[in-house]
This record gives sequence, structure tokens and C-alpha cells, in this order.
Amino acid sequence: MSKHNFGYFIHEGVSNMFSHGFMSFAAIGITVACLLIMGTFTLVAVNANGLLKDLERENEMLAFVEEDFAEPKNLQSKLAAIPNVASVTFISRQQAMERFVEQYPDEEMFQDLDPNILRDRFSIKVADLERISQTKAAVDAVDGIAYVNASEEIAGGFITLRNVATVVCVALIAILFLVSVFIISNTIRLTTFDRREEIAIMRMVGATNGFIRWPFVYEGFLMGFLGASVAFLMEWGLYEAVAQGVSTSDAMQLIEVIPFKELWGPVAGSFAGAGIFIGVGGSLSAIRKYLQV
Repeated sequence: MSKHNFGYFIHEGVSNMFSHGFMSFAAIGITVACLLIMGTFTLVAVNANGLLKDLERENEMLAFVEEDFAEPKNLQSKLAAIPNVASVTFISRQQAMERFVEQYPDEEMFQDLDPNILRDRFSIKVADLERISQTKAAVDAVDGIAYVNASEEIAGGFITLRNVATVVCVALIAILFLVSVFIISNTIRLTTFDRREEIAIMRMVGATNGFIRWPFVYEGFLMGFLGASVAFLMEWGLYEAVAQGVSTSDAMQLIEVIPFKELWGPVAGSFAGAGIFIGVGGSLSAIRKYLQV
């Protein structure tokens, strides 16, 4: 491709976009809407996955030490060496009693209990909740551990919720992406239909398929990139507004929204890639039938 042809293709692509203002605006608007919907679903999925990971990290098992075990703290290194154990924290009888009293400050009958009625224990957090059953069995097998209390049902619930959320979000994003390509392709096909006589004349005078195709490719590229840029700015504003609303809401204090500054790079790249792919793919799909001999 010569420099002269390159300049001609860009000029024709820009001219075509502006000469069919309404259809170009419709194509860009549809790109913006589709990317905005896909981006919103994706960001919701990212935040939901982050929230689930936080909940997973807070889920713990308690390993209670045998009452006559001489040095319970010596067990900490053995427990920490077990595969899938992320952290081990020793909790003495006294500490357990203090936490119990703090948990029930208004119950007078709990205030004067003897700490010796409780056991020394270890708070254990795991790296992978899916392996919590195997980890529990390994902890229970350590000499000096009386029994282990692990909320396997809750852990299973977290895993199921995470898997379902991931599958649903991926399915929705895939469907929306395919719908976007279809709509953009048909929108650009309408603009191409308006220029069918122009394309026919160019073919009659011997223009190659590439010479005819490239202006449409650049037009689709520009529309996709513009749509992605507008969608990104709108997504940014919408995300910040929702994050601000969540942070100031008393009912949502437990929900922590990931700052957009940590996400803007992947979001911008994904929007640009998807927008350009949709625009160029739609253009190529639309022009293909007019280039068939």
C-alpha cells in the first residue's frame, strides 16, 4: 500500500462517515450502548468476584487444642506447614474469653466466666476454599489437636456463588458481544447499500477489491474507535457515580468498590479493542457481498 493510497483511503473513510451522518451516528451510538452494557456487566462481575474473595479470606476454621497438651504454641509451625494453609493465629483461653465477652457485652452471665472452661485454639485461614475438606482432615490429624470446626457448607456456598456468577457474566458478555457485531454489521450494511452504485462503477473501471474495501475498513475503524472512546468516558463517569453512592450509603457499608484508577487500563484497552473489532468486522461483513464476482 503506497503512501498516496493510504492517504486516499483515510480521506475517503472520513468523508464517507460524515457524508452519511445519521447512519454513522447510529452505528457509533449502538457501539457505545453495547460497549457500555458489556462494560457494566464486566465491572459488576469484577467487583463481585473481589467481594467473594474477601469473604473467602474471612472464612476460617478453628482448631481446638487438647486440654492436657503442654505447649500449644508449638503446634503453630506444624499447622502452618500443611498445604493450603494461608495463615495460622494462636488464640489463648484468655483471649478467647475476652472476645466472647466483647461479643456479648450486655449478657451479665457471660462476664465472670472462668477462661479455663474454654480451650486454646488456632484460627486457620486457607488459600483455596475448594480444598477446605482436605485441609480440615490434615489439621485434624496433627497430634495435639482435639477437633476442628470448619464451616464447609458456607465455604461450598461461596464457591458455588462464585462459579455461578462467573458463568452468568461470561455468558451475558459473550451474547452481548455477538449482538453488537450483528447490529453494527447491519447498520454499516445500510450505509454500504446506499453506495452500491458507486461500488459497481468502481468495479466496472477496474478497481481492485482492496481499493474498494479499505475506505470502508477505515470508516469502520473510526466509528468503532469513536464509539469505544465515548463509551469509556461514560463508563468512567457512571462507575464513579455508583462508587460514590455506595460509599455514602449506610446500607452498603460492607460493600467495597474497587477504585476505577485500578481498572481504567484494562477497561480502556478492552473497549478500544472491542470497538475497533466491531467496527472493522462490521465493515468487512457489510462490504463482502458487493465484492463477490
